[in-house]
Amino acid sequence: MIKILIVGGVAGGMSAATRLRRLMEDAEIIVFDKGPYVSFANCGLPFHVSGEIAERESLIVQTPERLKARFAIDVRPDSEVVAVDTDKKNITVRHADKVYTESYDKLILSPGAKPVVPQMVGLDSADNVFVLRNIPDLDKILNALNDTKAKCATVIGAGFIGLEMAENLSKKGLQVTIVEKAPHVLPPLDEEMAAFVKDELTRNGITVYTNQSAKAFKDNGKVIILEDGSELLSDITIMSVGVQPESNLAKEAGLKLGMRGGILVNEYYQTSNPDIYAVGDAIIVKQEITGQYALISLASPANRQGRQVADNIAGIARQNKGSIGTAIVRVFDLAAASTGLSERIARQQFEDVAVVHTTSKDHASYYPNASDIVLKLIFNQKTGAIYGAQAVGQKGVDKRIDILATAIKAGLTVADLPELEFTYAPPFGSAKDPVNMAGYAALNIMEGISENVQWYALSDELAKGKMLLDVRTREEVSRGHFANSINIPLDELRDRLAELDANQEYIISCHSGLRSYIGERILKQNGFKIQNLDGAYFLYSTVKPEEIVHD
Repeated sequence: MIKILIVGGVAGGMSAATRLRRLMEDAEIIVFDKGPYVSFANCGLPFHVSGEIAERESLIVQTPERLKARFAIDVRPDSEVVAVDTDKKNITVRHADKVYTESYDKLILSPGAKPVVPQMVGLDSADNVFVLRNIPDLDKILNALNDTKAKCATVIGAGFIGLEMAENLSKKGLQVTIVEKAPHVLPPLDEEMAAFVKDELTRNGITVYTNQSAKAFKDNGKVIILEDGSELLSDITIMSVGVQPESNLAKEAGLKLGMRGGILVNEYYQTSNPDIYAVGDAIIVKQEITGQYALISLASPANRQGRQVADNIAGIARQNKGSIGTAIVRVFDLAAASTGLSERIARQQFEDVAVVHTTSKDHASYYPNASDIVLKLIFNQKTGAIYGAQAVGQKGVDKRIDILATAIKAGLTVADLPELEFTYAPPFGSAKDPVNMAGYAALNIMEGISENVQWYALSDELAKGKMLLDVRTREEVSRGHFANSINIPLDELRDRLAELDANQEYIISCHSGLRSYIGERILKQNGFKIQNLDGAYFLYSTVKPEEIVHD
């Protein structure tokens, strides 16, 4: 009988344990977790802060008793594995005041990732600074909120967890401030897409500081000193500046580590010791699009890896193909999601990178309550290979990014996107889905039917002598417009061509890009030199509001 030990539960570890049991009824399977809960919904933790997930017990997915009854798995919570002896093939476990060893035939490491906590002056004496990784962390935060009657909170770090914590602290009634070192919130997204998220945060009363970091604490953490010397008052502070692999056990066991201390594994999840496997947030994976090593700390890959490592141990070969990194976050009434590479990373890794932004409704525009989805597609202008996508909107964002993540995984190109067929009825979608529309727009770029200018290049292009032509209606322009632009509404354009200079180069814009594309086609076929401002006024005014003129 084979004896398999698993260090760490939750996504990777428990997926491995239960799959192993389904494949190997006679195996001895023991799971060790240093915390009191071996199977819990860590992605749901922020939502219990506000009470949106009302019952704490809802976060506990499985108990040791239920796992024993259903799967005959020996689960040992509050049991920290402190050493691995690869020669003797045993581990050392500390439980309460007892230390003992346990032998293994195969060992799976699933220690996860731990929050990054920078060294800062005054942090040691701060009694109101917390991280959120597990249920005990959640309990500490809730106790502090209840005990101190906190009125203001600061979240340091505006990644996915940081934004979820900011939203839920705000919904609990606290005045919330976010401090982010990067130039914009939600750093995995590109700047212009993250601008929509920042607007949603500020619209809901959250103060946002970017290009700032916390440098020190004083008054037992009640005062945060920022990089520029300014100070913030904070009753509760959440550190959410990122995570790093929890790989000390692997390091001390002599296993090979890689970038940022991640555990190196082969395509079958074996570490440098063939009888020791590793999965989850602690391992280095292949970024499927670039082929390079990466750390991708997400629940879906961890669950998949746990199942696959169990298959490999059971004799069913499963290769670790890597991950592309697909994630979503809700920020009040807005959802923001991404898959694959950002534009910034794509341009660092590849040549011939092109980008299109489209704005479409989540379902048929004539059906009530349709709302905008701003979709960004990043691709190769010559081959059509899809490098990544990002989307923001109130509804339907998850569906479109999931489709594009599947397209990337399947090796589809932008030419395939218009061919994809989706269910359609007015309450659910449009006959031309936003994914179809993004494909059409990308094809226009590839085939030279349209030429676009990105929002960040507009000022440089205008400085070269090009002129901006706005084809929105006069009423739209009266509510805000580009400086020094020409306004000719689209429906008047054919009749007013004589007002334009055939020797002048123009950049055309409308509200979202659809009318400006029509205008571009009219002008090009009349001999004008014309480019389309990608994303148009809606995108530009969101990311560069200070450059918009209001008469």
